[in-house]
Amino acid sequence: MHYITEILNWVSASLMLPDIVLLLAAMIFALVELGGFCSTWLSLLQQRKRREEIMKTLRADRDLTTEMLGGGTFARHLRALHELEWDPVHCEKRIFDFSRQYEHELERARFMMKIGPMLGLMGTLIPMGPALAGLASGNIHSMAYNMQIAFGTTVVGIFVAGVGLLLYSVKRHWFADEIASLRYALDLRLRKEGVHAQAGTV
Repeated sequence: MHYITEILNWVSASLMLPDIVLLLAAMIFALVELGGFCSTWLSLLQQRKRREEIMKTLRADRDLTTEMLGGGTFARHLRALHELEWDPVHCEKRIFDFSRQYEHELERARFMMKIGPMLGLMGTLIPMGPALAGLASGNIHSMAYNMQIAFGTTVVGIFVAGVGLLLYSVKRHWFADEIASLRYALDLRLRKEGVHAQAGTV
């Protein structure tokens, strides 16, 4: 039994360095994602007015040209539908592809939400063994050092999970709103073509 526990302790201790390295990599990744999120948010604020003008044009049943679309993600996606000549089958497939791309982007945030607490918990529990051993032997310095590692990894893991939760919560609303707007634009365009077709047969 003693040898089994020694093997478990050795395996647990050997995972400490990889855990810290992965936590640091996850923190860097979270910071990069947070920077991209802030950039996207500022870009969406600038494009919001243009997007409302585009939707107003569609609701008024006026023709929408590529020059009127301008720049931005929504305009680029709407331009792709326009290039498909608003064919309902192809446009639905293209909107589905946009939705899948957004799902892949949200998957990164979900991964951060899951991996952060896991690595943080591992980084908390692994040093607790040496810390308790140091406390039992009266080595306060060793105990304090291991407890510092435990608390530090916990904080980093929570930070990574918090960033992932923020990105997932906000981006999910952004993406759902954009997909809904694209479907609404397609429905408005199809309704316009249907009205014109009925007028031509009268």
